[in-house]
Amino acid sequence: MNNSATASPHDMTIRHLDIDLSQGFEAHWNGGDAYRSTVFNALSFMFPVGEQFFIDAVRHFLPEVERQGNTTLAKDIKLFAGQEATHRHLHQQYNDHLLAMGYDAWIERTLKRVMHLTRHSSPRFKLAITVAYEHFTAVLGDGLLRRTSWTERMTPMMRALWTWHAAEESEHKAVAMDTYNAVGGTYLMRVAIFLLISIEFNIWVAIQTSKMLRRDGMLFKWSTHRSALGFWFGRDGVAWHTLPHWLAYFKPRFHPWQHDNQALLARWRQQNAQSYRTVGSRP
Repeated sequence: MNNSATASPHDMTIRHLDIDLSQGFEAHWNGGDAYRSTVFNALSFMFPVGEQFFIDAVRHFLPEVERQGNTTLAKDIKLFAGQEATHRHLHQQYNDHLLAMGYDAWIERTLKRVMHLTRHSSPRFKLAITVAYEHFTAVLGDGLLRRTSWTERMTPMMRALWTWHAAEESEHKAVAMDTYNAVGGTYLMRVAIFLLISIEFNIWVAIQTSKMLRRDGMLFKWSTHRSALGFWFGRDGVAWHTLPHWLAYFKPRFHPWQHDNQALLARWRQQNAQSYRTVGSRP
């Protein structure tokens, strides 16, 4: 598959996940590990604002895609928006609990300020930002589905939440890219913005994670730094998992489904069929 591909043929489903975040959760819900819990909590603070930006950026081009007669991609854009909306809603509940525990959503305020600065930018520029972030979330989602060591110590509720999010990010990982290609997005803009987002994303997550760990009195603990080193650079470390996919993005004919993880999605659907109800899917 190459960059001329449009709208992957793979399943996309909007799901209502059967979990109750109103019951709350412990701050260090990932096996009691402060770092491995907090880095996910920091990521959650990004999602509601970020996902609304992604929805708006992709959906802006729906009329143009429909005028092109690309009915499959038009349907996928609608399903993409539906999936991201459910993520936004559930992560807002997640974040409300973090706020109630006394954490500061620094990264959310920062994202809002940056997005305000882009309000007069071209729609294709915003779409290129979305393509970059969608690649990051898809790669992290693949790791959550693929690497049992990433999820094995999570509480059942949080494992259900994060693997559901991972599965749907994998399902719709090509929609922003297909839209970008369909409306004439350029290679130069795509890779330049990806380099910027690569720096920005990692710095912001590190700052938010550090702020939350400091609030817990865990920032300068050796156990925290040992966990962080293992999380990023251990045998199943995030760095080793993401690096090949990060490099792949620079191929001129890159497409997300060149990395086909349908088997992981099929396994997740089979194992979790009773944990959600379907709200919408491709006919």
